[in-house]
Amino acid sequence: MILEAATKLASIEGVHGLTIGRLAEETGISKSGLYAHFGSKEQLQLEVIQAAGAIVEREVVLPALEEPEGLSRLEATIANFFSYVERLVFPGGCFFSSLLAEVDARPGPIHEVVAAGQKQASAEWVGLVREAQASGELNRKADADQIGFELEAAMTQSNYLYVLYGDPVALERGRQAVRRILGAAKPKPKKR
Repeated sequence: MILEAATKLASIEGVHGLTIGRLAEETGISKSGLYAHFGSKEQLQLEVIQAAGAIVEREVVLPALEEPEGLSRLEATIANFFSYVERLVFPGGCFFSSLLAEVDARPGPIHEVVAAGQKQASAEWVGLVREAQASGELNRKADADQIGFELEAAMTQSNYLYVLYGDPVALERGRQAVRRILGAAKPKPKKR
């Protein structure tokens, strides 16, 4: 319950804005009780990042695993991402999109954890693209790293604009961009 409240708060105010005192205000739990649980602001921040990761996994990744490997799993993961943003699972939009913008130029342990997590997330998108290539649903010669990058870019920009303006058109534009990226990566029919 504490971490759920903390993730929602951090999605709006930022991880660095999250303090034991602010979380105490939000939850009604005493500062001393929260301090006894977390021990430090940095530990609170690290646990919030981990808890947010578990929520994203539950909302985006795990449901897509019901789909067979290949393009349908990639498309399901993308659809789950857009749904997660649209449903405002975190009131500040995609937790990790906000977090990347917050910590990108701030060195320290939080930056290191976030950078490693982003590297892993990007690798997972590329892995999904490669699965679709292996199944023959996407061109095997296409640059999987570039496709993964473009997919992330389209989804992240949609998230930012949806949160900023509250306009669902931003999400539809993201969905359309993703369809174009994947469409361009499909194998061309062989000429006879």
